[in-house]
Amino acid sequence: MNSISTSEHREKAGQRANISVLTVSDTRTIETDIGGKLIADMCESAGYRVIERRIVVDEIQPIRMAVLSLLSHVDCEAVLVTGGTGLAERDRTVDAVEALYNNAIPGYGELFRMLSYHDIGPASMLSRASAGRVGKKVVFTMPGSVAGVQLAMEKLIVPELPHLIFHAGK
Repeated sequence: MNSISTSEHREKAGQRANISVLTVSDTRTIETDIGGKLIADMCESAGYRVIERRIVVDEIQPIRMAVLSLLSHVDCEAVLVTGGTGLAERDRTVDAVEALYNNAIPGYGELFRMLSYHDIGPASMLSRASAGRVGKKVVFTMPGSVAGVQLAMEKLIVPELPHLIFHAGK
């Protein structure tokens, strides 16, 4: 049996990605959404195409509807969600989005919390950041803090996104 290395998989996947950004917040606007802008900027710097940025209130049904709406765009391959991933009663993003997953990508959340631990210590366990495949596309959730977005994007999502999209679309 011929096995392909991770680097060969990445090469085959290419370097492109078409993404949409969803910010979950009861207070932010496009103008004040620093985390969503950071996601979009980092994706564009990596050569990825940002299809749309949207903000939705922290309620389960509006979050689910927004994620599904963004995923329904024919060119969208991934939705990157910021906000609402903690343990507070108003943090509903993970509950809303995980119900949509066909398959979870548990390594993303595990790695995010491990990397976060190096920065903030045991408080990292408060994050419920998660990712999964929805149909043939991927969805990532990350905290609403700029530091959390920076960590997730820089260390996990940007370097691996085309590879994950490639596998999700198979």
